[in-house]
Amino acid sequence: QVGNYKRTVKRIDDGHRLCNDLMNCIHERARIEKVYAQQLTEWAKRWKQLVEKGPQYGTVERAWCAFMSEAEKVSELHLEVKSSLMNEDFEKIKNWQKEAFHKQMMGGFKETKEAEDGFRKAQKPWAKKLKEVEAAKKAYHAACKEEKLAISRETNSKADPALNPEQLKKLQDKVERSKQDVLKTKEKYEKSLKELDNATPQYMENMEQVFEQCQQFEEKRLRFFREVLLEVQKHLDLSNAASYKNIYRELEQNIKTADAVEDLRWFRANQGPGMSMNWPQFEEWSADLNRTLSRREKKKASDGVTLTGINQTGDQVSQPNKHSSSLSVPGNTVQSVQSSYNPFEDEEDTGSTVSEKEDNKIKNVSSYEKNQSYPTDWSDEESNNPFSSTDANGDTNPFDEDTSPAMEVRVRALYDYEGQEQDELSFKAGDELTKMENEDEQGWCKGRLDNGQVGLYPANYVEPIQ
Repeated sequence: QVGNYKRTVKRIDDGHRLCNDLMNCIHERARIEKVYAQQLTEWAKRWKQLVEKGPQYGTVERAWCAFMSEAEKVSELHLEVKSSLMNEDFEKIKNWQKEAFHKQMMGGFKETKEAEDGFRKAQKPWAKKLKEVEAAKKAYHAACKEEKLAISRETNSKADPALNPEQLKKLQDKVERSKQDVLKTKEKYEKSLKELDNATPQYMENMEQVFEQCQQFEEKRLRFFREVLLEVQKHLDLSNAASYKNIYRELEQNIKTADAVEDLRWFRANQGPGMSMNWPQFEEWSADLNRTLSRREKKKASDGVTLTGINQTGDQVSQPNKHSSSLSVPGNTVQSVQSSYNPFEDEEDTGSTVSEKEDNKIKNVSSYEKNQSYPTDWSDEESNNPFSSTDANGDTNPFDEDTSPAMEVRVRALYDYEGQEQDELSFKAGDELTKMENEDEQGWCKGRLDNGQVGLYPANYVEPIQ
């Protein structure tokens, strides 16, 4: 019918819009994949540190950590999914849309205008004849109505005795003219209708030809969409990915390797009766064991502490290694309070993900650490204990110099430091330790490594963990 081709033409514009909709759909899914991958990585990093710092040990610890490894590997796969969706599927639709639809200077698409012009050109001759048929039909129906009215008037006048013969003659002539008009309009109506019928096959052929062109264009779009959706399905379907199956196969194997008997045997050998003991033995007196004060006085500078063998890491600017190099660093006092943290607080109220502030506190969330030192509760009043604060000859323990209590604070090493004396700690840049006493006048602090070793270290070599 006339004008109904516009629905077919509109389908071309709809095809362009559907390309945009499909790209937006894929883009949103890619963003979800990216966020999920980031959350998996954050979760794995956070809990891996918690487990490693916590009291769990042995094969069960490795089985537990296998879940974090699984999360990291799955995160990588989902990042690959995101990359495939955006770099392959999204770009493919974008390029196809650009090639299939060509915008005009005055707006609209070239394909839409060509289809509309084709339909209008094919329909114009037939629409003109249809208009003539409608006019002839209207004229014929009007003539029939006039004829019926004239006949009714003539019939009514015959029954009226007061009507003169002249008036009756006029009414009869009116009826005769009406009949002739009916015949003429009917003939014209039938003729125009016949011409329309004769033009209909050609009209249908022309319209069918233009319509098929639109169908072919739409078929390309539908087939392309089906092809893209299948590719998207392949990118999203991780169940058929060999690497994805290997992740959970490896996870299952790691869990099954957890052996309670082996862990108990390890704990007995390393933390129980089977551990190696450094039994007290007779030791000769040495002057080197009591050089703490003299050593500190030697290392005291006018406004700082001279530090040697510095290896900068992180955001520090790296310096080339030079023989006999040294660096003077001003002394400073680190004051920090270790805050408690509940690892499950992030699920309260809103259930939001771990914030940056919580991530910075992650090193302190464990109630106690794996390698912490445990105080002994036995008494040394009846025996001469070599580990007591005062030994047999009355010499004092160098770690008992400062008796004022201080709150323990977790700190992180900024540089590598190799202890120069027996009572000094050695650590690498990035290592964490516990500061037991604040900086003294010579710029030294007392701390404890995670393995339980207690000793002195330069205050400027560490920074507090916020």
